[in-house]
Amino acid sequence: MSSALIERGEAFSQNIDRRGFLARAGIAAIAGVAASCAQTKPIALAPANGDEWSQVRAQFNLSPDNIDLSALFIASHPKPVREAIERNRATLDENPTSYLREELNRHENEVLQAAGEYLSASPSEIALTDSTTMGLGLVYNGLKLHSGQQIITTVHDYYATHESLRLAAERSGAQIREIQLFQDQLTVSIDEIVTSIRNALTAETRVVALTWVHSSTGLKLPLKEIAAVLNDANAQRDEQQKILLCVDGVHGFGVEDVTMKDLGCDFFMAGCHKWLFGPRGTGIIWGNESAWSSVSPIIPTFMDDSSRDAWLRDDEPPARNTAKRMTPGGFKTFEHQWAMAEAFKFHLDLGKTKIAARTHELNRQCKEGLAGMSHVKLYTPRNEHLSAGIVCFDVNGLSPRDVVAKLRQRNIIATTTPYAQSHARISPSIRNSPQEIEAALTAIRALA
Repeated sequence: MSSALIERGEAFSQNIDRRGFLARAGIAAIAGVAASCAQTKPIALAPANGDEWSQVRAQFNLSPDNIDLSALFIASHPKPVREAIERNRATLDENPTSYLREELNRHENEVLQAAGEYLSASPSEIALTDSTTMGLGLVYNGLKLHSGQQIITTVHDYYATHESLRLAAERSGAQIREIQLFQDQLTVSIDEIVTSIRNALTAETRVVALTWVHSSTGLKLPLKEIAAVLNDANAQRDEQQKILLCVDGVHGFGVEDVTMKDLGCDFFMAGCHKWLFGPRGTGIIWGNESAWSSVSPIIPTFMDDSSRDAWLRDDEPPARNTAKRMTPGGFKTFEHQWAMAEAFKFHLDLGKTKIAARTHELNRQCKEGLAGMSHVKLYTPRNEHLSAGIVCFDVNGLSPRDVVAKLRQRNIIATTTPYAQSHARISPSIRNSPQEIEAALTAIRALA
């Protein structure tokens, strides 16, 4: 049985035989660096006092004095992730040089295997980064672009995307075109978004750079339908001219029950320290096999021996790019990076389908409650095909900062959207309960 719950006096069901279980159990702390090779099945939650999600909430050290509705910002680590970080840190502190040299490859491979299982992708298609922003910078500035080619992005995207693309265009001579996906946030539809993308494509378009879930409004893009449009356009193009769909996926990553094949993108960049509740300062880039050849590394790697071996021979590095070559090298917070595996396993043990359903349930409660308030303007679509875990709104007569400040006075943690046109924002997650959502709605109702 998983010690992450046992040690709090609560229990998951005993249907456990997932690989890596012993690494999460208390046995691992006693065994030191010993790694379990047990092959196991996912954990099934056993209800505690009629509420299975109270067990999940117990994994986080969030203050009981607050209702934290800011999952989109930065994670509180669940117990298995905290324990893995501390276990790695203790061993590195005891014998840093030997442990790093002996265990680096094993830990990296465990992270890639866990990430691959979560994404339903090959571990060889995944690069490890520090954040979404690093992933965006590595991919967009690594793209093999030239003058005359076009990058399409949107007016709705965040600074990290716009700035990464600006720097890429400055170096390559490619042109950036920012388009609007819809006329009215309150009436936006899948057809309108897809049509806007289709109409923007030209013979010069090489990249479409999008954000899966907009942190400005909570809108979730229909990536599968957009990918189908690009596939149709690519059918008549040479390989070097095919349009690449590149996605900032962080606010759907850890929320939605999808695979990379489901989304249909070429590159997917996400931090692991938001909805995935992974170690702070970690992230991934996923790219399909053909997409990796369209970018070049920006930061030297130590993950791919072929590049370093070529340097030792005073030879040219391999022409074929890989995810490993795109993983930045250098010394880093290894105790955090190696604990990424536990974040993926935590989600897999709970079940991606169950997590998605719970997150949408809580956000549905938020949207329905806010939509019924005459002094509130809701911006996030109520259609769950067009929304995920972020809910954005305004309160009549109050600035977004004032709304957040007044909620904070009631010990409710919300955020504002960091855009020119800002809104108040709440983002319930599996750490929250319907009772907490109702308390937040009551507080917002009182702002009238």
